[in-house]
Formats: sequence, C-alpha cells, structure tokens
Amino acid sequence: MSDSQQLDADRIRTLLESEGDEIKENTRLFNTERYDAVKAVGEGAHEDNRSQARAIKEDAIERLPELINRTREAVEANGGTVYVADDAEDANRYIAEVADNVDADSVVKSKSMTTEEMDLNEALEADGLDVWETDLGEFVIQVAEEVPSHIVGPSLHKSREEITKLFEEEFDPDEPLDSAEKLTAFAREYLGECIDDAEVGVTGANFVIAESGSIALVTNEGNARKCASIPDTHVAVAGIEKIIPSIAELEPFAELISRSATGQDIPQYLSLLTPPVDTPAIGFDGRDEPHFGNGDADRDFHLVLLDNGRREMREDDDLRETLYCIRCGACANSCSNFQSVGGHAFGGETYTGGIATGWEAGIESNDVAAEFNDLCTGCSRCVNACPVKIDIPGINTVVRDRINRGKDPGFDDVLVDGLVPDEEEPGTPLRKRFFGNFETVARIGSATAPLSNAVASTGLARKAMESVLGIDARRDLPEFRRTTLREWAASREPRVADPERRVALYPDVYTNYVRAERGKAAVRVLEALDCEVVVPDVGGSGRAPLSQGMIATAEKKAETVAASLLTYVEDGYDVVAVEPSDLAMFRREYEKLLPEAAYERLDGNSYEVLEYAYGLLENGADSDVLPAGDGDGVAYHSHCQQRTLGLEGYTEAVLERLGYDVLTSDVECCGMAGSFGYKSEYYDLSIDVGETLADQFEEAAAERTVIASGTSCMEQLDSLLSPGTRHPVELLDPERR
Repeated sequence: MSDSQQLDADRIRTLLESEGDEIKENTRLFNTERYDAVKAVGEGAHEDNRSQARAIKEDAIERLPELINRTREAVEANGGTVYVADDAEDANRYIAEVADNVDADSVVKSKSMTTEEMDLNEALEADGLDVWETDLGEFVIQVAEEVPSHIVGPSLHKSREEITKLFEEEFDPDEPLDSAEKLTAFAREYLGECIDDAEVGVTGANFVIAESGSIALVTNEGNARKCASIPDTHVAVAGIEKIIPSIAELEPFAELISRSATGQDIPQYLSLLTPPVDTPAIGFDGRDEPHFGNGDADRDFHLVLLDNGRREMREDDDLRETLYCIRCGACANSCSNFQSVGGHAFGGETYTGGIATGWEAGIESNDVAAEFNDLCTGCSRCVNACPVKIDIPGINTVVRDRINRGKDPGFDDVLVDGLVPDEEEPGTPLRKRFFGNFETVARIGSATAPLSNAVASTGLARKAMESVLGIDARRDLPEFRRTTLREWAASREPRVADPERRVALYPDVYTNYVRAERGKAAVRVLEALDCEVVVPDVGGSGRAPLSQGMIATAEKKAETVAASLLTYVEDGYDVVAVEPSDLAMFRREYEKLLPEAAYERLDGNSYEVLEYAYGLLENGADSDVLPAGDGDGVAYHSHCQQRTLGLEGYTEAVLERLGYDVLTSDVECCGMAGSFGYKSEYYDLSIDVGETLADQFEEAAAERTVIASGTSCMEQLDSLLSPGTRHPVELLDPERR
C-alpha cells in the first residue's frame, strides 16, 4: 500500500469510528423516509414531477444568459440591486462593501452552500465583522469550527450528547442542555438576539424567479425568513444556475425538494419573497407586536449571483448536468459508502455526496475531486434518487477519466497486452489499468490454471500485490477455471431440436473465467425451457474499464461487443446476461458509448437471466422441467444495478413459483462493488457496508440457502458468512432434479 493509500485508509477508519454511527442512522432514515414519501404520492406522479423538473432545468441552463438579464431587470424594477460575481473573491468583496456602506458590525446568515463555497464567513470576519450562522446545524458546525458533512444536514455526524458538550463548554449556560428541546431553545434565544442586533442578513436562494425577481427559500426553520426581513439590509446569494424562468416552473421543484431531501411531503417553510420586503416578524426582544427591521431606514436588497466556474461548466458537455442539481442531498442519502463515512470523506472543499465530484471539478479542480472520486462505485442508485435525473455516475466517470489523464502512470513498462499505457489512455495508474483490463488477467489466469491460482495465493504474491497494486491481502482472490464457459459450451452438441426461442448467453468475464458454474446452469435452464442457446465468443462489456475511468477503452470494448451481439440479434436471438452490471451496460451506459441505433437495438433485445426465465414461464413454458423448491428457504440479495433496473422482482417471482420460501434483503448494497472492495484503503469501508447485509442474513443463513445475483455480492457474502453463496439461476439448474 502506498503512503497516500495508507493515509486514506487511516482517515476512513477514523471517520467510521468517530462519525459513522450518526451519519448512518440519519442518512438511512432520510433515505427510508424518501421511499415512503414517494410511495405515498405515487410513483407515477413522482416520475412526472422529475421529468418536468429535468426539462425546466435543461431549458433554464440553455437560456441562462437571457434569464440573468431578465432577473436583473426585475430586481432593479423592485428597487433592489443585482451583482453577478465572477468568482468567490469577487462576491466576497462586493458583500463586504455592502456591509461597510451601512456601517455594519454584525451579519447573520441562514443556511447557504453557495456561501460555504465562497468562504464568506472567513472573508467577512477578516473585515472585522461578527458573523453568525442561524441555522441550528450550521451554528453547531460554526461553534465546533468544522465544515458541513452533508448538503442538507451539516451536523448530521454529531450526536445530541456531543452537541450538548460543545455548547456547554463554549457558552457555559445557566442550566444543563440535556435534551433536544433545551438545546433548541438555547440556540433560538441566543441566535434571536444576534438576528435582532444585526445590520445585514444573508440568505441563500433555492430558486431565483427571473420574471419577478423573487427568491424561494426552502427551510425547516424560521431563521431564513428572519434573516431576510429583520436586518435593514438583505443580501441573497445564489449560483447563477438557480434561476428558473417564472413562478409557473416552481411547482414540480416544490413537490420534489423536501421529499427527495428528507422524505417530507412539504418543507416546514417554503418562502417566496420579492425583496426588498418588509415582512412582519415577531420580535425576539419580548415585544408581542410585529415589527419591521431595525429602524426606519428604507430596506436595502442585493442579489449576488455567483459564477465561479459555472459558465464554463455550462459549456462543458460532460459537466453541464451538474448545474441541474437542486442541492437536496438525495444522492448522498442513497449511497451506501456515504452512509458509512459521510461528507468528511465523501466530499471536497464544499460539496458532498455523489454530485460533489461534478461541483468540485467545476468550481475547484480535478485534483480536489480526485481526493474522494473513487468512493463512487457507479452503482447508479443515486440516479434513481435524483429529483432531476442527473447521471451522477456518468459525471464521476468522466472526471475520473480526466484525473487519470493528468497523472503519471507510475511505472515504466509492463509486458502484458492491455496493461501498457497507450495514446488513448495516457497517465492511467497501474492499479486502475490492472482492474480496468481484468479480462486480460483472467484470460492468462485461466490458461495457466491451476498453477496461477496456487501462485497467486502464496504469501509472497499477496504481499507483492498489496505493495504494487494496493490489493488488500485480507481479500480472497478469484480462482480461475481452466475450462472457460465458452469452451464448455463449444464442446457440447445442440440440445434443443425445435426451439421456442433462440438465446445468445453473454459470457461476462467472471462467468466465463471464474464462476463458470452459474453460466453452465443458465445454459441448462434455458435449454430446459425450450431455448436454443449459444455462448458467443465475445469479450468484456467495458464495465471494468469504465469503472476505472478508462472511457476510451470502454468505448472500444462496447463497440466490439455490440457488433458481435447485434449479429445474433439480427438473426433472431435474444441476448441474455447473467451478471446485472453487464446488462446495465447494455441498457444504460451504452447509450453514451455507442451510436444511437446500435444502443437502442441492443437495449431492446437484452435481458437478465431470471427476467428472461420469468417471461418464458409467463408465456407457457413448463415450470415442471425445473427443480421444485418444496418450501425450502432462500435468503436473497439483489445486485445494486439489478435493483436500479427494476429487475429484482423477477427473481423473487420465479423462485416463489417453483415453491421456494424467499426472504429478500432490504439492504441495498453489499459493499464490495467490483474492484472497490479489493482496494486496501477502502477495505474497512467495504466491510462496514457489508456487515449490515451480513447481520441481516446471519441467522437466516443457518436455515436458508444464501443466494445473490451479482459477482460482487457473492464474494462479499462469502467473506462475511460461511462460503457457499450461490447465484439464483443455480437453483433452477435441471441437474439438481
């Protein structure tokens, strides 16, 4: 393990111990509440809102220069001022000048990730101003002198006991703050006085309405309204991407933002302000009557629109989608790695979670994004969670590719085809090249098995792999089969004389070289259901290099695989995949890697093996040719990408039809995630994620057969439970009758 990998491992281990429990509890709660809220409103209505929101953001970013001008005209017509800041320094200078012009001594702020991005607090404090965060979570972070760990919940990583200790040490209150109610009451009183005394109030803006110059604030506390209305000067700060054309476009976002963030049907406060406003607010000084501001002066409003790299992102076809983000945090809440370590590991200078890679690459640099980019495993759950359907794994992959291209590969030469850097993948580090070209390794390992397996398992070999490639020695390695699935299939005579269907069973790298038994079972199952089955001589789908950010290599593999498989499609074959991550390549990632016609043809004719078996049984195939379950119990874990493709239910339905008692895990990720779980710096995180699944299955495993639909899931479960995890298709194998 390199020094940098060791530092990463130490940091992750520390965060797992110090912050993991609180982050896990809160993010999983948000994620569960989101599922429940979507179910309550209805999947169809939710998807309609997502589609509308996506279309609005696409249109708004396309028309951004025009909308900035319209916003300026509307705000100025209302009596306010608009300042478009080129970068954070420019924005901070302008706000400091506003404060100086009104002889301000103090500034109060409501929660704003954009001002975090600018380091506004530090800039104003350097100018001699007192600055107070009035959102409770932000206040906690300010007092602790930390940075937020989550876009929505900045202090999610802290327990109530930790906050109590922090406040009692900092403020020495008259009585112990030994309950959430006492903590909240103390903060409300303390910050209320700060708001009442401040000359300038700073808010963010979840949305800026170009037509009217209005701003929309979505909060769960009333502090934002007070910061906007009590101080005589109000400064709203927003990225230029926050502008939408008119109030008519706000509706789908109002439906989505809280539901996506915390699972609330609506936020506690949805404020639509057209400043400068005299909004009545109950005083914090004991007065019962409403009052306006701090005095009789005319209220002053400034809208600061921040560029800070956003216009460049708008012109970047690969980063442009990042600007559709509405900062809900759903990508973080849905991510198993984030659930374990939070944003202090899975985040950059400002932004956290899956979307953070796009933001940090766009407003900071690829080097900043590189510090946490590999924590995204490409599982794609965040895509389904995102209220505006951003392809977050796609953005992460592009940035990973750019990071690779900016690096020294770290070795002079490796005399293995596929591992030597070429002009299309310059700079890719050896470890990523190794995992990205695992097919080459598997081909050699299979050709030399069992010797290759024996050598790889020696202590010397494991030590070398850990030192050179960062492959953790605690992980069991795959064992290569001397006879591949393709070779086995080619040696067999046709078994179905008059087939109902014709199938090209895709031999993914693991099924072909490592877990051939599941491929053989798939062949026999499909033949038993009256399908002619061929196993094409075709290589990897491109999933492995894509996961390492090697996009050029992935494109080459996609083109080769598609060209081969489409010849079978043209001859009337259906393409069936055993490994869900490869099917996800055909149905999702190939859309960006292939010409449209080729992608659509393959997408429309490819299936997961249990999905296909379900279709055959539903259309008259005889289930009696398959072994009956006879009430036997199975504990079933579905692969991430099988779930995101909506295919989990087919496996359940087939097994139940055959008479199995199916216990399906509600844990969404095993934590292995392909090569991720092999990497030394991520081993502890991978195990932490996996233990949630293992805990759920530990008791069931004594009485049920443990099955999992993906390679990574099987490997992780074999490492955490007694080895013997099987693929569901193996239970259907007619040879078991």
